[in-house]
Amino acid sequence: MYIVHVFVTVKEDYLQDFIKATIQNAKASLQEPGIARFDILQAADIPCKFILNEVYRTKDDPAKHKETSHYITWKETVEEMMSVPRTKLVYANIHPEDRDW
Repeated sequence: MYIVHVFVTVKEDYLQDFIKATIQNAKASLQEPGIARFDILQAADIPCKFILNEVYRTKDDPAKHKETSHYITWKETVEEMMSVPRTKLVYANIHPEDRDW
């Protein structure tokens, strides 16, 4: 598995629009064969802070995801909603062991 945490801080005025656009992207992303999970996490005490937990089956799948129309639409839609540019960290899966997908 190839796991990416995307860190997003949204301008308060765009909070609900960001959530709506991101849910649409997540639902479409889960239809991609290379995506095992796509979670949207909102900080409990700082509602404008989010983590997108993206779990890909291979290291090649994030690049494929970035070519999809739903990702491109999401990126263009939410860019102005962010108070700072998004950042990411990439993780290697340790446990549970990867399954044969």
